[in-house]
Amino acid sequence: MGDVQRQRPYVPARTLDTEFPLIDSDPHFRRVLRYARREDYAVGAATAAAGPSLMLLWERIAPSYVGKGGFAPIMRLAGVIGITAGFLQFYSRSIFRFYGFSENQREREMDMREMVDKVKRNEPLYGKSTLSPYMQGVASRNSRYAGVWLHIIPWFNFVNHEQHGVDTAKYYQQAERELEAERTKSL
Repeated sequence: MGDVQRQRPYVPARTLDTEFPLIDSDPHFRRVLRYARREDYAVGAATAAAGPSLMLLWERIAPSYVGKGGFAPIMRLAGVIGITAGFLQFYSRSIFRFYGFSENQREREMDMREMVDKVKRNEPLYGKSTLSPYMQGVASRNSRYAGVWLHIIPWFNFVNHEQHGVDTAKYYQQAERELEAERTKSL
């Protein structure tokens, strides 16, 4: 069994038919945050503020009469739930662009620039990992397209691995074109 695992650690990602191109089927948590747009922050903040705002509104419309000390814990709980919901809304908007579920031209350009620069610096595309290839595959299979189920169970990818469901040759080809253009320009 151990030999089979060492020989075949890679299970290819399922290709989904989406309107926009796939950037990454299992982006790292930090990468999703880095690629977020201003609108994602605005929607997340509005979602986070909605819970406590509704509690204040309901308290004005139909007072609970719990007294001065009774309403504060309710507001803290509404705040925590609101912040959690706001973050999940923010994160899902960003990760859906990686999956190609929504318009992602800006993210595709950022991805191409980031990866081509890594190729030029001779760095691993998706970062270094201390895990074995088999464990990287396990981590990938556990978090691939996990953003789709974010509203059920928040599950994020914190592992660097090479299994992202995209052909990385495009990054190397673009880097080669840019290096060739730089060589011809310097002559």
